[in-house]
Amino acid sequence: MIPIAHLISINKESNTPVYRQIAVSIIMAVRNGTLKANAPLPGSRELAKDLGVHRKTVVAAYEELSAQEWITVVPRKRITVSEHIPELEPANWKPDEAREGYQRPFELPFRTIPGPTNGETGAAVPELVIDDGHPDIRLSPIDPLLKTYRAYTTRRYAVKSANVSSAQGTHLLREEMVKYLSESRGLHISIDNILVTHGAQMSIYLSAQLLLGAGSNVIVGKPGYPVANMAFGVTGANILEVDVDENGIDTEAIGRICQKKKIAAVYVIPHHHYPTTVTLSVERRMKLLELSRQYNFTIIEDDYDFEYHYTSAPYLPLASAGHQGNVIYIGSFSKILGPSIRIGFMIAPKNLVEQCAALRMIIDVGNDSYMQNALAGLMMDGELSRHLKRARKIYHQRRDFLDGLLDQKLGRFLDYTLPSGGMAIWVRLRPAFPVTALEGSPLLHIKGVYARENAFRFGFASMNEEELESAVDGIYAILAGL
Repeated sequence: MIPIAHLISINKESNTPVYRQIAVSIIMAVRNGTLKANAPLPGSRELAKDLGVHRKTVVAAYEELSAQEWITVVPRKRITVSEHIPELEPANWKPDEAREGYQRPFELPFRTIPGPTNGETGAAVPELVIDDGHPDIRLSPIDPLLKTYRAYTTRRYAVKSANVSSAQGTHLLREEMVKYLSESRGLHISIDNILVTHGAQMSIYLSAQLLLGAGSNVIVGKPGYPVANMAFGVTGANILEVDVDENGIDTEAIGRICQKKKIAAVYVIPHHHYPTTVTLSVERRMKLLELSRQYNFTIIEDDYDFEYHYTSAPYLPLASAGHQGNVIYIGSFSKILGPSIRIGFMIAPKNLVEQCAALRMIIDVGNDSYMQNALAGLMMDGELSRHLKRARKIYHQRRDFLDGLLDQKLGRFLDYTLPSGGMAIWVRLRPAFPVTALEGSPLLHIKGVYARENAFRFGFASMNEEELESAVDGIYAILAGL
């Protein structure tokens, strides 16, 4: 009999129960070929004595191994490794090796995705964070949303309805969205034109996967939305950047590109361009629609921050204008409710929506039907409209308050144009003050930094006046020290 006590590693300070540690050690000895099929194992008393643990601990380990069919136990006679274990060449036994698997890199071939990830860096996040334009969750109608959510889970008909799967989203939410988008955006659609997704990024990804492929061409703004560009890039498409100025993306430049290359799609954020916050002019909107008809490309319209406008009524989307069904309209309720409430949508012709829904089912087979129906409930009782009216007023005040702070305290360091809406200001530092100096500071963290433009997005909506003042003071402390 192989003395197995030395094969078993026990750490009594670990959160893993000792009987589990014993069982895992024996499993690893079997897996690496040290213990072979039908190899005898010591009785529970003998092994407990060798390990210095209570016999019941070894009994529990053996019971678990038996339940998983790693060993065969014949009461009062013998305990052996299962006869069904395949023959393996013995390997050098290292007690800690079983716990090191995920500490090693994955060494087999796999596809790599270019660009940043959102993995944890291990660094402490400063208490003061300037986001790139998020709503204030403290103002969001989370309480009525969750109250409605709970109510749906207790009603028999609502439970039955929620369990009827729809890859396009719940019937109730899509019905309410038809009315909501008609009243707010002038869209003439039916429920068949709507796909509910887990945020706008999923809609962008699905669109990219169906429209683009290796060697196809997609036009985006410069500077642009990095995560959208990543979704386009992984398809193998060529990403062609076109400058964005104070009137939005340069449609004359788009026209010149179309004369030379076949364009599959143009991605545009017309209402509040990300990151610069500029609005696409009426002239360029009309020009882009005409180019789409002339050169037969798809317009992917990202409805970024449409709900928040402060000085005038918003421009209606491109999707509300006359087009040939070649505008895919994308939006998200996360900009209303909060970044963690992942409900977005895509508006497109029925046949494209059906294909996007089929692709979505491959990676995401279920919807949060209760949450979708709860959101529909907020629409039906007017709570969503009331919240937006309150939020616009507060965010407008915060924008103007930040405008005063930037002018008074940081005027010598930077320039900016006050946006007519949205939840962020595009701040450009002067050449003597590199924006990279604001990165890695223990005082504050800025999410939307653009080194190439020497600029950053100052999200103001999620901060009250005291927090805005602290953020500006933090930036001043850094820049004044350069």
